[in-house]
Amino acid sequence: MTIQVFGHKSPDTDSTGSPIIWAWYLNEVKGTPAEAKLLGEPNTEAAFMLTRWDLPKPEIIADVADDAAVVIVDTNNPAELPANINGADVQAIIDHHKLVGGLETKGPIDITVRPLACTATILIDLMGEDAARMPDWAKGAALTCILSDTLEFRSPTTTDHDRAVAEKLATDLGIAIPAYAAEMFAAKSDVSAFSDAELLRMDSKEYEIAGRKFRISVLETTSPAIVLDRKNSLVESMQSVAAEDGVDQVLLFVIDILKEEATLLVPNDLVKTVAEKSFGATVAGDTVVLPGIMSRKKQIIPNLKV
Repeated sequence: MTIQVFGHKSPDTDSTGSPIIWAWYLNEVKGTPAEAKLLGEPNTEAAFMLTRWDLPKPEIIADVADDAAVVIVDTNNPAELPANINGADVQAIIDHHKLVGGLETKGPIDITVRPLACTATILIDLMGEDAARMPDWAKGAALTCILSDTLEFRSPTTTDHDRAVAEKLATDLGIAIPAYAAEMFAAKSDVSAFSDAELLRMDSKEYEIAGRKFRISVLETTSPAIVLDRKNSLVESMQSVAAEDGVDQVLLFVIDILKEEATLLVPNDLVKTVAEKSFGATVAGDTVVLPGIMSRKKQIIPNLKV
């Protein structure tokens, strides 16, 4: 049986690249048939990675069949996975997020959850000496994932190990990290072709805090004005997206990669309360700047209060 390897819904670069890398490892090193899958359209930076390294876009799947063999990477949250995930035969989880709970398996499985910035870093560690066998396209995908998740080492999630692995990959490929990261972030920042609803869902995760359900959306960009110029229409779309997705509120954080700060849109009193209680912010209008806030995983979600 072929193992399906996939990450979370609304796939970012890590959830697009890591399934491809791990499927290569299972096929070529372990001799286990495996295929990378996606749970949605990849974002613009992930699409850049596929083009840059000449990688075919994995098939997008809506659900998994009963007893389908799967490996989950870059998440352990059932809300980010296919509806029938507990009916599948989950064989392994490889992740770098906090444990959420709710996944059930057919039996004991391999679970690796490490406090690193990127799943691709963990994959390379798990490969051990076999990582040297990775073709350039796999090394390029891994480098892209790490630079994306660390925001070129600016994110507080970055560890010395993530940096060392990325620098080794860049050396192997003959790539200058600053120039390559600038290409990546330019691709990430080009969101002109996306509707407001698509932007709100593009890089988002669902979480429940104190009985309230939130879609927590992050847009990382070197050109925040492109997004913030659409503030009024984005605020209008938040209500319909929340209703369609069955959540109480969409929280949109526009991350300025270069200034290392986030701007949170504040459409109502609920979000105003969240900003004030969670980040000690003083909210005077329909946006609030949060200096130093770069990471949803480490700085936003753990601090959210209502």
